Amino acid sequence: MKRFHKILFATDFSESSFPAFDEALAIAKDEDATLTIAHVYEPPNVAEAVALPQSAYDRWEDAVRQEALAKLQPYVDEAIQNGIAADPLLLRGIPEEAIADAANDRPFDLVVLGTRGRKGLARLCFGSVASRVISTALCPVMTILAG
Repeated sequence: MKRFHKILFATDFSESSFPAFDEALAIAKDEDATLTIAHVYEPPNVAEAVALPQSAYDRWEDAVRQEALAKLQPYVDEAIQNGIAADPLLLRGIPEEAIADAANDRPFDLVVLGTRGRKGLARLCFGSVASRVISTALCPVMTILAG
C-alpha cells in the first residue's frame, strides 16, 4: 500500500538541497508518487524600487520569476528522466510560510527539505526554514541534513 501519493520537494538551489532532492526522487520512485518541485522567491526589495514606476517593478519581478523557473526546470527534467511524474511550483514570499502554506493548501502527503543543520548562535539568530515548516505544515516533513 502506498504511503505517499503526492510529494512536495522545496529547494533554495543551494548545495544543501541536493541530498534532499535525491531522497525525494528515491521516495517518489519507490512509492510511484508524483513530485512537485518548489522554490520560493522573494519579490524584489520594495525599498530599492520606490523610485521605479510600477511597470519597471513588474518587469523586475518577472525577471526574478523567470530566472527561478529556469533553475527549477533541470530538477523537473531529472525527475521525469527517472520515470517520475513531476511539475514545478514557483511560490512567492517568505520561504517557510510559502512552503507550509503550499503543503497545507494542496493534497501533499510529504514535504522533503534539505537543511544545513545550524547550531548555537547561528540557529538562534537565523532560525531554520526547515524547523519552521515542520512546526506549521499539516503533513509529515522529512529533513535531510547536508554534508
